[in-house]
Order: sequence, then structure tokens, then C-alpha cells
Amino acid sequence: MKIATPPIKCQGIKTKIVPFIKECIPTSMNGTWIEPFCGSGVVALNVRPQKALLADTNSHIISFYRQIQQQIITPSIVRSFLEEEGRNLLKRGDEYYYEVRARFNEHHHPLDFLFLNRACFNGVMRFNQKGSFNVPFCHKPNRFSPGYVTKIVNQVKNLAEVMQNRQWQFEVLDFRQTFSQATEHDFVYADPPYAGRHVDYFNAWSEEDENTFAQSLKNLPCKFLLSTWHSNTYRENKHFQRHWLKNDFFVRTCEHFYHVGSTEDLRNAMTEALVANYNIY
Repeated sequence: MKIATPPIKCQGIKTKIVPFIKECIPTSMNGTWIEPFCGSGVVALNVRPQKALLADTNSHIISFYRQIQQQIITPSIVRSFLEEEGRNLLKRGDEYYYEVRARFNEHHHPLDFLFLNRACFNGVMRFNQKGSFNVPFCHKPNRFSPGYVTKIVNQVKNLAEVMQNRQWQFEVLDFRQTFSQATEHDFVYADPPYAGRHVDYFNAWSEEDENTFAQSLKNLPCKFLLSTWHSNTYRENKHFQRHWLKNDFFVRTCEHFYHVGSTEDLRNAMTEALVANYNIY
């Protein structure tokens, strides 16, 4: 199975386990595909529902994808931009990266967001409490080689083609606002920040958030599929055990390795879990 890769990278991206996720999704859906944590959008990109609500609290991701959908950002524009910025980065190195980062934090241009996402350290997406992107440079001035630029351009092109003739709605919403729009005919795929792991992605994710989210998910009027982590070499996920293991839900697991993360302990093998309120076996 060929997996489509989105142009945006972020910690917790599910590219490698898309086939596993697709195995657990109902074969027919009459309503809206709903994601309260859109992130990179890799699951929707590969499932390709006809109608979708793709939400996230990260307004920069939503803005970037909206502009691709509206053809404000096109593959040719991305190529020209990354070729020019790549030349500047090759000439000036670290200095230029931090200049673009400061520019983005002031003006929030979606193309600057793409540049930073692809030139920052290990593809980490992280913002400080003031909402400023604060990831350091990857220390690779030659980052935007012709082949790498073409790869990103093709990802943008593929995403734009998938969006055509589909009713995809990108919105800046939290999970509470997103869940309020779900009806019994819809389907929710939820991939929240992993408590104890990827909590610096955009907004902090507290234990209270985790508990509120779990209860809200259980109360949905429709089918849902949750991505979460079961355990890794160091510990087990206490939230998974508390909310999902001892209740009447269906659980499947698989081994996975995350390559995007700010520290080494976030880039290791993990047992991934899928939880559903319908039979996924």
C-alpha cells in the first residue's frame, strides 16, 4: 500500500501506521469524517473521506492547509519560495533561519511556517507560552536541495489534488467545540497529544484535559476511533489503563517507532493502541 505523505511534519505523526489505522475504520461512512486534532492531516489524506471537518487549535496548520485548498498556495509557488529561501539559507546558515523564524513569529505567513517546519531541529513543532515558534535550526544549510524541494512540492501537489471535489472544512477549534458538531451519522478519528509525551506541540495538554477529553469521547453519539499509546520501554500509559482498558471498548495494538521528537526518549519504540466503541477485529 502506497502511503501519501503530507507536506507538514510534527511529532506523533502516524504515517507509518496508516495501514493499521485504515484496517480499523468502517468501510462505509455516510456522515462527516471528524478530526479534533488534525495535526499533519496524514490520516485524512490517506482515508480520503468525501466530507470532513478537520480541526486543530494550531492555527498555523489550519491556515496553511486552507491556503492550499483555496489555491492561494500552489505547487509552483512552493517551489519558487523554497528554492529562493534555500539559496538564502545556504549562504547565511543559522543567521537566516533565525531571521525567518522572527519574521514568522511576527507575521505568521504559511510559507514561512512550511520553511521552518522543514528546516528546524528534527522536524519538531513547538511553540512557547506566547505562541512563538521556538525550535532551533537543524544545522543543515543545504537542507533545501533540489531533490528535497521537489519532494515537498509533490506532497503539496498530491494534497491539493485530494482536496479537489471533496468537502473538507478546516477550522481552528478545540476538541470540545469539534465534538459539539458530531451527529450519530458521523465518524470521529481522534489523535490527541499523548499525555506525558507530546505535550509541547502547540497548547499544553494537562491531566485534566486528558480526563475531560476521554469523558467527552465516550459521550459521543457516533462511532469513534482513538489513537493513543499503550506503553514503551520505560513505562505504561496510566491514562489508557484508567479510561479504556477496564471499560467496554475494543482495543488493538501494534509496535511503532517515532522518528520525530525533541529528545531521544521521545524517539523510540512504542506500543501504539487504537480504541473504538465498535468492533475493530
